Amino acid sequence: MDSKLKSKQQILQNKQILANKISHKSIYLQFFLHNQHSQVEMLKNLLRLSYCQSYMTAARSHSHPKKMSYLNGTSNTPLQYLTIGQKLRETSEKFPDNQALISHEQNKIFTYQEYFKEIQKFAAGLLNMGLKKGDRIGIYSPNNYEWCITQFAASMADLILVNINPAYQEHELEYCLNKVGCKALVLASHHKKSNYIQFINDLAPELKTSKFGSLKSQRLPSLKYLIRIDDEVTPGMINYKDVLQMGGLKDFKTLDRIMNIASPDDATNIQFTSGTTGLPKGATLTHFNILNNSFFIGNRLGYSEKDVICVPVPLYHCFGMVLGNLCAINFGSTVVMPSEGFSAKKAMESVTKYKCTSIYGVPTMFLEYVKEYESNPSIYNYSTLKKGVMSGALCPQALMSKLISEWDVPNIQICYGQTEVSPIIFQTNQNDSLEDKCTTVGTIFPHSEVKIINKKGHIVPIGESGEICIRGFGVMEKYWADRKATSKTIDQDQWIKTGDMGIIDERGYMKIVGRLKEMIIRGGENIYPKEIEEYLRSHRSIQDVQVLGVPDEKFGEETFALIKLKQDQVLEGKDIFEYCKGQIAHYKVPKYVKFVNEFPLTVTGKPQKFKMLDELKKELQQNPKAFDQYKIRSY
Repeated sequence: MDSKLKSKQQILQNKQILANKISHKSIYLQFFLHNQHSQVEMLKNLLRLSYCQSYMTAARSHSHPKKMSYLNGTSNTPLQYLTIGQKLRETSEKFPDNQALISHEQNKIFTYQEYFKEIQKFAAGLLNMGLKKGDRIGIYSPNNYEWCITQFAASMADLILVNINPAYQEHELEYCLNKVGCKALVLASHHKKSNYIQFINDLAPELKTSKFGSLKSQRLPSLKYLIRIDDEVTPGMINYKDVLQMGGLKDFKTLDRIMNIASPDDATNIQFTSGTTGLPKGATLTHFNILNNSFFIGNRLGYSEKDVICVPVPLYHCFGMVLGNLCAINFGSTVVMPSEGFSAKKAMESVTKYKCTSIYGVPTMFLEYVKEYESNPSIYNYSTLKKGVMSGALCPQALMSKLISEWDVPNIQICYGQTEVSPIIFQTNQNDSLEDKCTTVGTIFPHSEVKIINKKGHIVPIGESGEICIRGFGVMEKYWADRKATSKTIDQDQWIKTGDMGIIDERGYMKIVGRLKEMIIRGGENIYPKEIEEYLRSHRSIQDVQVLGVPDEKFGEETFALIKLKQDQVLEGKDIFEYCKGQIAHYKVPKYVKFVNEFPLTVTGKPQKFKMLDELKKELQQNPKAFDQYKIRSY
């Protein structure tokens, strides 16, 4: 027999003998037996395995450490290192004839090719009037196509778009313009009962005697250029249509150069926080932040160039601007704006006319869609709807069930995030269970991290609640001109503290417990208002509820529930007590219950609890015994 063959057989025999001496067989041993290592290497491997077995045996005698609440969203899909203008150019070249934007109320439709050209013209006009990289340009308007053109033109020219809530009044407008030093302002003439032209003339009376671009205002010192969206002539302003004609050959060449050299890391947008806790702060977001965030939102929804997205939510908010406009340009999808302000009627008209495949809203808006359809079923057709995003609050199970089962919209996804993270960080998936879609906010985004921490800053075990902290590509650059607030929110390791309380389960799904600042401490017991709110919403007569913490001499704080009933329903405080008794812990049963008709809300539907609390405090100041009438329990 060949000596090499004998040697090989001997090696295999020796391997088998050594392997048999290990009582616990493993897949690693089988691997070793079929690989031609030297006898010495084989012996080393077996010794390592023997050591590992001994270590594992010893470890089994001790309790396993708890898995901690930390998640890292891995992905094979890379982040895009592009500016928004570069992405729009890429998409308009790929899908030139696809419809990019439809403004239903304005009866205006743009293909991607037409959209890109109009945006180029407006951007060139902005450069011609003297705006330069990093200048802030405000947009103060309800939803319209001019809002969208301004958004993309600002990004294309490497300016910073400043979104101003169309519900803001004169004082709030002044605050926003001065906080970030807006040099230009694009504005509508009015919205609902607000006269924007009057507001700006009150703040800058110098405008009436100023030429365009030469404004010197005492109260608005940074503001120079005002662009009125409609066609009426106003002293000191020019109109939107005029800006489209201002750009010359030199401006277009400058614009091309800017588009080619602009950095994805440049700031492109300032979004003011919704003001649920006080004065708004200007979250400063980069191209990289919001372009990538919008991509992963649409990617999870399964968007393509065939999708038509109905966007009835406000553009000034991330919901409309990022989840709507930016999401669409990543995939060549179409955005449909039903109306300048929310209208379920216009939304359902749009779904029917333009065969929308996706629709957005907060839960109350979806309830309005259902109500509008059921009151006029013969004039609407929602059969093309298959997707959608619901955000701002968890979806009631009955509503989600109706949308999936009766409306046949299987892919309604819940999103969680905040402006400071561009804005989404968790999102449910199409195939999630009904329970997960109604009780969780889904799983973490790719290329992102989350940890849940306690008051000492330590990560808590899986299943325990704590503050949600986020790190990743979506974290904002800063709060504009507010270093103190920035350092308080973003730590030295770039973790952003959300102020929200959450719980992560073994699967990586997260539940939102409530706001850290809203947590009620009653006699040492931590009470999360959200838990009580969700239980009370399960009552068939209750439409919505908000639970607050109010001062209490004995326990420090007590629970106060503000309840809005469904139409034609009647309940008393004792009914609420009986509904809670024996179902939730005794100390979680609201001590006080007040029935209300409405809640103060932000434009995006978020409850403003600080305003509710202010009203209750005023009531108490006027009459120290005012709460006695709302008391439903004595302990």
